[in-house]
Amino acid sequence: MALPTLTPEQRQAALAKAAEARAARTALLGKVKAGEMTFAQLLERDDDIAKKIKVSQALRAVKGVGPAKATALMEEAGVDEKRRLGGLGAQQRKKLVDALG
Repeated sequence: MALPTLTPEQRQAALAKAAEARAARTALLGKVKAGEMTFAQLLERDDDIAKKIKVSQALRAVKGVGPAKATALMEEAGVDEKRRLGGLGAQQRKKLVDALG
């Protein structure tokens, strides 16, 4: 399926919307990194911004979790490396929260 041809105005609007979404995701991850929000609280959010954050990024935002530990936690919970928070199952969420707690 070919992508639709966008007018320059439509393209600019799409780019602005994407930048806004990235900024919102970054702000959420910043709250986790600063300790204002826990990983469990991030998982409980039911908005599109939180759902589109990659699990690996969310785990790395937790204090004391780097790339290697995030990968190990994801493998232990049976989470694919490309999975986003919105695509996690109940058991995967529980395993990740328990591993961090």
